[in-house]
Amino acid sequence: MFGPHIPTVTTAEIPASAYLLDVREPDEWQAGHAPGAHHMPMMDIPVRLSELPTEGDIVVVCRSGGRSGQVVAYLLGNGWDNVSNLVGGMQDWAASGRALVSEDGQPARVL
Repeated sequence: MFGPHIPTVTTAEIPASAYLLDVREPDEWQAGHAPGAHHMPMMDIPVRLSELPTEGDIVVVCRSGGRSGQVVAYLLGNGWDNVSNLVGGMQDWAASGRALVSEDGQPARVL
């Protein structure tokens, strides 16, 4: 989808030690996200770059992989070389049976 220059990873390939960066909107995050993920909406990335680790794997995730692919491209262009896009996003995460947690008191789900 993004060409050969955007590194990707599948849900099954995510290293256990990876920093999972969820770039979805607050309502999407509250409805359901991966346990231990870090929330930083896509539009906040440019002003919050200093919060991102420069070492170790960063896996960027959104609902289906579109926004996260754009974030990976942005980070690569700004000096990060440890980022990859989660293929299929949270939809694939949930379909793979991986855990979800919610922040809104409702059963966890992917919006």
